[in-house]
Order: sequence, then C-alpha cells, then structure tokens
Amino acid sequence: MGHLRRMTVVFLLPAILIVGGATKASPEPETEAWLAGDHHVHSRFSVIWDRRTNPPAPIFDVHGAYSIPQNAHMAKRFGLAWMVTTDHGGRHHAKLNLDQAYPNFLAARKAVPELVQFFGVELNSPGADHSSIIIPHTHDEAQRVYELESHFDKVGADPTDSGSNATERMIEALVEMREFAVKPVVIANHPSRRAKEGEKYGLTTPSALRSWNDAAPEVAVGMAGAPGRQASSINPDGSIKPDAARGRYVGQPTRGGFDLMTAELGGFWDSMLEEGRRWWVTANSDSHKHWSDGGSDFWPGEYSKTYVYADKSHGGVLAALRAGRIFVTTGDLVSEIYVTATSTAGATAQIGGSLHLRSGDDVLVTIRATDPASENSHGDLPAVRRIDLIVGDVTGVLESANEDTNPSARVARRFSQNDWTRQGELLTMTYRFEDVDRSFYLRVRGTNTEQLEPDPDPLGEDPWADLWFYSNPIFAEVE
Repeated sequence: MGHLRRMTVVFLLPAILIVGGATKASPEPETEAWLAGDHHVHSRFSVIWDRRTNPPAPIFDVHGAYSIPQNAHMAKRFGLAWMVTTDHGGRHHAKLNLDQAYPNFLAARKAVPELVQFFGVELNSPGADHSSIIIPHTHDEAQRVYELESHFDKVGADPTDSGSNATERMIEALVEMREFAVKPVVIANHPSRRAKEGEKYGLTTPSALRSWNDAAPEVAVGMAGAPGRQASSINPDGSIKPDAARGRYVGQPTRGGFDLMTAELGGFWDSMLEEGRRWWVTANSDSHKHWSDGGSDFWPGEYSKTYVYADKSHGGVLAALRAGRIFVTTGDLVSEIYVTATSTAGATAQIGGSLHLRSGDDVLVTIRATDPASENSHGDLPAVRRIDLIVGDVTGVLESANEDTNPSARVARRFSQNDWTRQGELLTMTYRFEDVDRSFYLRVRGTNTEQLEPDPDPLGEDPWADLWFYSNPIFAEVE
C-alpha cells in the first residue's frame, strides 16, 4: 500500500483495571462496556405447516423447539446481555407471530428482566436469503413486526405476486424502515449458505447487499460474519459426525466458522470497506434445536457471541450495532477487544469510528485483547495464538456493484506471543503507520490455530478446535 511508507512496531502499556484478580482493559466511559449478545434466535414459534388442512395448521416444536423464555434463560446462562427473537415460518406466520409469539416474548421479558430483549423477525428477504430485522423497543413493536413480515416476506407473500422475490421489494422494505421514528437494524444472515458446489455465492449477492446499504445505510448495516448452526457436526452424545458440514455450508464451506464473504482476505467485506461503507460483521447462533436434542445448534451465547460497546439498554445496543462498535468471537476465545488509532495530533478513534488525519501524519494503533483465564462452555481454555492487523485502502465507490475484491487489503502485522505484552489476561500490542498520505481502514482478527489464513472447514470438523475473532474496522481519513 503506497500510503504505508515506513512501519515500525512499538510496545506500550495501557491503563488497566484489576477485576476479581484478573487484569482487564478498562472501558470508557464507565456506563458503557462490551456486552455479548445474539441477534438471530428461533423459538417454537418458527413453525412448519400442515397443508392438509384449510387453512394450513401450524406444527410446533419441529423446526423451532423451545419457548422464548427458555431461550432467554439459556442466553443469560451463557453470558449474554442482549438477545433478539427472530422467528419465521411461511405465509401465515405473521399473524401467528403477533397473536402467539409476542405474548410469549413478553413473558420472557418478565422472566429474565436482566436480559435486554428485542422482538424481531427473520425475514425471507426478497431477492436474497434471510435477514434479521431488529425492531426498536417501542409500544408498537409487535405491530411493526407484523406489518413488515406481512408486506415484505417473500415466503409470506401472495402466490400471485410476481414481484415478491425481487430485490426491489426488499428495497421498498428498507425505505419504509428508514422512515421509522426510531430505525430498525437489518443484518443479512448466513449470506453464502445456499451456494451450490462450484459457486461462490448463494441467494445473497454482492450487488444485493450494496443496494440494501445504498437504500438505507442506517438500517442495512451489515451481515453475519460467523453464521449459526455450527453444532451441525456434533452428535447428541458429543461425538463428531464425520460427514457433516459446519454451519450447514455445503457448497461453499465456512472458513474457521466464518462465511467466505467475511473470511476471505481481500474479498467481499474488504471491497465494501474500500468504498468507505460502514458495513459491519456479526455472529449468531441461529438457534432452533440444541445439538444434545438432535439438532444442529448451540444455545444463544454457548459458542458464538456478538459484543457491542454500549450501555445496557435497548437504545444503547441498537446504537452500537448501527455504529459498528462490534467485535465477534467463537468459543469465548476473547472477551474484550479494544483497538485505538491515534494520530500525530492526538486525535483518537475506536472500533467502528473514524480518525481524521492530515497528509503526512503518523497513526499509532494500540490493540488490547482480554484472553480469558476461565473455561468456555465446552470446558476448554482456548489460548490466543496469533492476532492479525489488516489494512486496506479506501478509494470510494467501485465501478461494479458486484465487485468482491480489494487488492490493497493485506495483513500489515501478525502478532504472536513473542510480539505482545501480557499482564494477567490482558494482551497488548501496538503498531505505527508513518507518513500516511491516503485514507485507509484497519481491522483486527485472531485465532487459536496456526492457520495464516482461515482454511475451508472440512466435513466433520470439531468447531471447538478452530476458533477466530474479528473486530469491525476503524477508518483513517486523510483530509
């Protein structure tokens, strides 16, 4: 990259906080912290239909297995601070969701009040695969979900509606949502899951996601980097199924449990960031039925977590998701990530933020990661083996809406245990970009493996053995 003319590595110790004998990075301000959550959770109200009756009758406990209060209790057990219920289920589902799921959701709010709970829906997105719609906590939240699912879900549409599965219909939905007094958040789920063998993408294409973000940049803010259903290779007795695809990604396998659109260095995600788009990645459980009950899923928070830096409120969580104050991890590999970019003039930016520079400024990047000393839910103590600092140019809107490469994206520095300082659970490393003359972005990822780039996940892989985390980017903008 032309603007990274000379680079040196330096080490600094940040301010730290001793909590319960463990060393952790101290959040600022004190009212905000990293809060783990899950934006894609199904309940027994994700139904299939008995079409032998007229009208079709819902069949419960087959596709989705558990009540919403049970999901909420398990989310709390596995350390989540927030959760979104996102049921779906065909043409007649919107009314069932309103009449039956929402009262059960209110019971969950009452039963687990310390969990910030959102009522949402997993939309069968016109012109694409599924998406989580996270509705703000308002007096009419259930009615909002009902109207969106009724009008825009491609499976729920009138069979005679020829435009029900067109990208234009999804754009209509996003335009409607952007006019809400308090805007929802939309996140594309498992974008490459339905790719057929030999194909790069499934139902969700780069051009579709760009059109979403163009239509409503404060609503359509990102995609699931780490999809759910990652327990698909685990038998009820805990043994591994040798022929199962991780995340049910058959045609285009995940990489380290992450979708190709996120995991490929210099791929689609980097092309979005090259345009300067505030396009974020998340993780979720997509929980339907737990692996111990014969399903393919982990409980919310058991394996994947989306951390947002926010105060613990509905508004705080939504604002953090919208602003990209997010990192994601699998297997509790890390529990905190702080990335700070500091200019020569002393200006700073954190994950999801922007740093304004003068041409010729230096940028000092400080990375602090909490590598927990406690066991994860599998009883393991995974250790961070390597942390990568990734950078790429920001050049503006690309010529093709289907662009999915960014040749400038690369690993600026790979840090291992010899390259960081450790104090208790806290790992600290820093890196300096000197004489910056062009805008760029930076992001961070890490792993417990020795893979320099995440390999395609083989059939029958144990998800607990292959863990990664990703931060969302910071944009460094030369004025």
